[in-house]
Amino acid sequence: MDNKEFKKAVDALSKEKGISEDIIYDAMELALTSAYKKNYHSLSNVRVDIDRTIGDFHVYSYKTVVEVNEDGEVISLPTIEEKDENQENKEEIEDEDKPIVYFDERIHLTQEQAQKIVPGIKVGETIEQEVTPKDFGRVAAATAKQVVIQKIREAERNTIIEEFSDKQDELVVGIVAMEDARNYYIDLGRTQGILSKTEIIPGEKITMGSSIKVYITKVETSGKGPLILLSRNHYGFVKRLFELEIPEINEGIILIYSVAREAGNRTKIAVYSENSNVDAVGSCIGEKGMRINKIIEELNGEKIDVVNYNSNPKIFIENALSPAKNLNVYITDEKKREAMVIVDQENLSLAIGKKGLNVRLAARLTHYKLDVKTFEQAQKEGINIVI
Repeated sequence: MDNKEFKKAVDALSKEKGISEDIIYDAMELALTSAYKKNYHSLSNVRVDIDRTIGDFHVYSYKTVVEVNEDGEVISLPTIEEKDENQENKEEIEDEDKPIVYFDERIHLTQEQAQKIVPGIKVGETIEQEVTPKDFGRVAAATAKQVVIQKIREAERNTIIEEFSDKQDELVVGIVAMEDARNYYIDLGRTQGILSKTEIIPGEKITMGSSIKVYITKVETSGKGPLILLSRNHYGFVKRLFELEIPEINEGIILIYSVAREAGNRTKIAVYSENSNVDAVGSCIGEKGMRINKIIEELNGEKIDVVNYNSNPKIFIENALSPAKNLNVYITDEKKREAMVIVDQENLSLAIGKKGLNVRLAARLTHYKLDVKTFEQAQKEGINIVI
């Protein structure tokens, strides 16, 4: 690759991948500096410049002008600002252990030597000399290839991160591409997401090559590239399905207050509308259950309770404990959000649910700690309840 070809390659890469030319050239200069040191056994006092108009490479070796004492030690002179800052702590600085640097003619020049080359030069300044080898083009070409590949990968990773960073907590559709012992890998277009087998709906079967809806729980950068974690058992997955299937929710006519879910068993979702003419629950269920059935099918038959949210916690708790009826709710501690629910014997098992599922989900939905008892149980415990 000659210099003109390199320049064309940088221009093309910049336009195609959207990478700044300066980023490419800066990376090339650093990489070529390392390549020069490695291939030509150079010390650290070398830098590479690339002429960004024509693509020429130039290698420069530089020496620093230093002050040396009688023992050949380089005297480090602080700047004016450092002198002012350190004046009060002079004794402390003098006592500090500083590494001794000895004069090395390969990287140093005395002020006397330097002034013969550049009159008036000061300690701390440098003198450069071009040392570009005749065969450096070969090294440059190999290095350029590595840098270009690296920058393409970085650009693609950044583009993917930008594309998906605002999709966290969103629902997307992908193709089931691969599977291993722990995960499914979902093709999302420009990248793959990871659907852990612990994040699928219990009992569902996932088929290779099939289209699948997934919820993005996390988007972050890892050493190997973008990491996109997916879920189908997250409560947010149900929320997004309702937004997708119920137009009134998507349009903001119906609002979702909260969702409580135990994937594979049951979900409770509280909805409401600020328009009193809108039946929020009825709209979500749809005529003959058509709307809700689509969501249930996507959830592999998981049961869904759609309940009305109410700003009155007593009414909301009653609704949340559906299908139980004839409930008496008492707010026992408003600050701690604790409530007692008194039910008749007939509704006790419905209110609590199998293995406590119904009351557990109702508590999550309402954000209240719920204590469900029959009237007889409350009396035995000495709780005076007036119904």
